[in-house]
Amino acid sequence: MERRAAVLAELQAGDAAAGDAVVIAAMRHFRAEAADLAMSDWPSRFWALLLAEPRLRERTPVSLPLDATDNLGELGGGPRAALLLRLAAGLSEGEAAAALGVPVPAYRVALQRALPHGPDGEPDPLAWQRLRDQVQRRIKILSPQRLLALGQARDAVLAGAPEASTAAPAGRSTGRPARSWSRRGLLALLWLLLLACAAAFTATFFWPLDRLLGQQFGGVTVRSLAVAEPPLARYGVEAGLISHPDFALLADPDGLAASTDLDFHAWLAGQAPVDPGLSDEAAPVVDGTEPAADAPGETDALL
Repeated sequence: MERRAAVLAELQAGDAAAGDAVVIAAMRHFRAEAADLAMSDWPSRFWALLLAEPRLRERTPVSLPLDATDNLGELGGGPRAALLLRLAAGLSEGEAAAALGVPVPAYRVALQRALPHGPDGEPDPLAWQRLRDQVQRRIKILSPQRLLALGQARDAVLAGAPEASTAAPAGRSTGRPARSWSRRGLLALLWLLLLACAAAFTATFFWPLDRLLGQQFGGVTVRSLAVAEPPLARYGVEAGLISHPDFALLADPDGLAASTDLDFHAWLAGQAPVDPGLSDEAAPVVDGTEPAADAPGETDALL
């Protein structure tokens, strides 16, 4: 809000300092009336109070002239205010008409007169766009000094400070004493912190650190731990064997003893000779071979 109001007042009055003073005065008047208004009426009432300031009725050349915005001096006060309410304040037709206190058709006529026109007398859309862009650019590049002064003035008005505290001009000279005092205060604080650190470092030579901490320097407190108490209960021998994961092996002592010589028994079985009593009839038949034919004598005996 401060950015748009400052640019509108500057372009309407032609001077940044005069425009900022008007904005601060409008803030003060608006605070006195805001409690009795509905929130929906606040924007139009603020802009109405801003444009009602007598210092906006006489325009001087802009302190930072631009190609398009400086041509606003050729317009009358009413058409110029109607144009700036759309470009700088960003109000709709109804809100702008309410801020000027005129009907919407009358506002449209004033806006039509303020629009840039070409040589043929018709509205020039390119010139309108160029003027709009330059006004928006001026809103965006508003100097930090002006924003700081307007913000401080707004806070003072909301706090109910007297008018003398917010009537200072918005020029660059207002920010220098504050910056110089803040810089001096910062330097003084840094010097105090440096002296405090030096005093604390010097105190360590006169009062050792162990005394400051209330304990002996380098001392280590040693304390033996108490003897561990015996467990409340233990497993019996039988219960321990039953719960052992290898209980089956422990329950067979002979098998456990034989398992220790398992590799020897495997070697011994591999070295044993073939049993000579094994007949050829017991040998398995190889796949793909047919059994031998019976002898003729055996066939005749059967017959």
